[in-house]
Amino acid sequence: DASDGSINLLNNATGKLRQTIARGWPSEFSEAPIQPGEGLFGNVFASGNTRVTRDFANDPLTRPEMRSRLPAGWGGACIPIHSTEQTLGVMLIAIPGEREFSKEQVRLLNTLAEMTGNALQRASLLEETLRRLENMQALREVDQVIASSFDLRLILNTVLSHALTQLGVDAADVLSLNPIPQTLEYAAGFGFHTRGIERATSRLGKGHAGRAVLERQTVHVPNLPETGSNFLRASLLAGENFLEYYGVPLLSKGKVKGVLEVFHRSPLSPNPEWLELLETLAGQAAIAIDNAQLFENLQGANLELSLAYDATIEGWSRAMDLRDHETEGHTRRVTEMTMKLAQAFGVSDQELLHIRRGALLHDIGKMGVPDHILLKPDKLVDVEWALMQKHPQLAYEMLQPIQYLRESLDIPYCHHEKWDGTGYPQGLKGERIPLAARLFAIVDVYDALTSDRPYRKAWPKAKAIKYIRGLSGLQFDPQVVDKFMEMFGDEKSKV
Repeated sequence: DASDGSINLLNNATGKLRQTIARGWPSEFSEAPIQPGEGLFGNVFASGNTRVTRDFANDPLTRPEMRSRLPAGWGGACIPIHSTEQTLGVMLIAIPGEREFSKEQVRLLNTLAEMTGNALQRASLLEETLRRLENMQALREVDQVIASSFDLRLILNTVLSHALTQLGVDAADVLSLNPIPQTLEYAAGFGFHTRGIERATSRLGKGHAGRAVLERQTVHVPNLPETGSNFLRASLLAGENFLEYYGVPLLSKGKVKGVLEVFHRSPLSPNPEWLELLETLAGQAAIAIDNAQLFENLQGANLELSLAYDATIEGWSRAMDLRDHETEGHTRRVTEMTMKLAQAFGVSDQELLHIRRGALLHDIGKMGVPDHILLKPDKLVDVEWALMQKHPQLAYEMLQPIQYLRESLDIPYCHHEKWDGTGYPQGLKGERIPLAARLFAIVDVYDALTSDRPYRKAWPKAKAIKYIRGLSGLQFDPQVVDKFMEMFGDEKSKV
C-alpha cells in the first residue's frame, strides 16, 4: 500500500541508469543518471540483489551527497528488475519508517519486478522489431526510387528524408565529389534552418567532410562548437546551433562519390544498429550518384556517337552530290525544306531525326549505278532507264543492314513512288506511300526544277509551283501539295 516509488532503467547508449517514472518524493531526484555500482541504486543493479532498508538516508550504500536531500524516516525496498536475459533497471518502493516489509511482501515485490522486467523486455523487442521493419521499409523505398528513376535530386531527397525520420537527426545533406578541382559540393539537403550549407565547398582532407573522404571512414564529432577552425563551414552554419556531427564517405565500386552528413542540435545516443543504418543510407546515396554519373556518361557517349553518325551521313551526301554533278547545296536544301514541311505536319522530334537522315541519303542508291548511265547528258534508253530505276532498291539493300538507319529508309526507298500508283520501285499508291517520302517527293522535284542543270536553266519559281500544283492527286499527295503551297507557294516566301 505504498504511494512513493520510482523505476530507473538502464540506457543502453550511455550505460547509465536514469529515472523513467516516479511517484511521490522520489520524483524530486530525476536529474542525474546513475552509474552501475554507484550508490544504492547502482549497487542493487550491479549485484542483482534486493536491498531492504528502514532508512534510505542512513543506509551505507546511499551516496553521502544524497543523505541530506532524502526525507528522514523513510525506508523501503530497492529491487532489481530482471528479464529472462538481463537486468534492466531498479524499482524503488518507499514506505514511512514506522512500517516494514514482511518477507512475503518482499517476495511479492520481487515477483512484481520480474513481471515488470519481462513486460519491458517484450515491449523492447516489439519496439525493436517495429523499428527494424520501418528501417527495412525505408531502405526498400530508396531502392525502388533508385531502380525507377535517374533523377538524382529526387533520389537524394528520398535518402535524406528517411535519414531524418529513421535516424532521428535534425538535418542531413549530401556533398558530391567534383573530381577535377577535388572539392566536395552541396548536392541536396534536408532540415536546415538557413541556406548557408548550399554555398559550402570543402577540399579533400580539409574539414570533417574532407577528412571522411580522405580516410574513407566515418568521422564523428560529438561537439561541433569545440572543433573551432576544424569545422570549415562554421560561419555558413552559424544560425543552425548544431552540436553533434557524423560524416560518412559515399563509396561505390571502390571509388569515393561524396559524403553523407547528419547533424543534431543535442547529444545523440547511437547504437550499432543506428550506425549500420547510417552507413547503409550512405551506400544507397553512393549508388545513386554512381548510376547518375554512368547515365550522364552514357548520354554523352551516345550523343558523340550520334554526331559521328550524322557527320558520316553528311559526308556521304556531299560525295553523292559531287558524283551526280548535282547543283551545289541540293541535298542541304531539300533536307531543310523537308524538315520544315514535316514539322508543319506535326511530326515528332524522333521521327524528324529519321527524316533528316533519309533526306541526306535520298540518292545513295545511285552509288550502284554505273557512271556512263548516271552522268549521261542525253536521254536514257530503256535498258539504261531500267538500271537507273533500280537505285531505290539498291538504297534499301545498302541501308537496311545498318540498324540505326533502318527507320530512315522511307525516303531513299520510296521517294519515287507516285500518289496514283505509277511510281517505282514498288508501285505504292496513296497513303501506302510513307509520309516522309510523300513530303520529300515534292521538295525534291521543286528543287530540281528551280536549279540550273547542265542541260537546262532553272525554272522560275512560279512555273515550278504551277507544275507541282498540276500534279496534285497524280504524282503528289494533294494534302502535302496544299501545305507546300501554303508554306512556299507565295512569290515572296523564302525557300
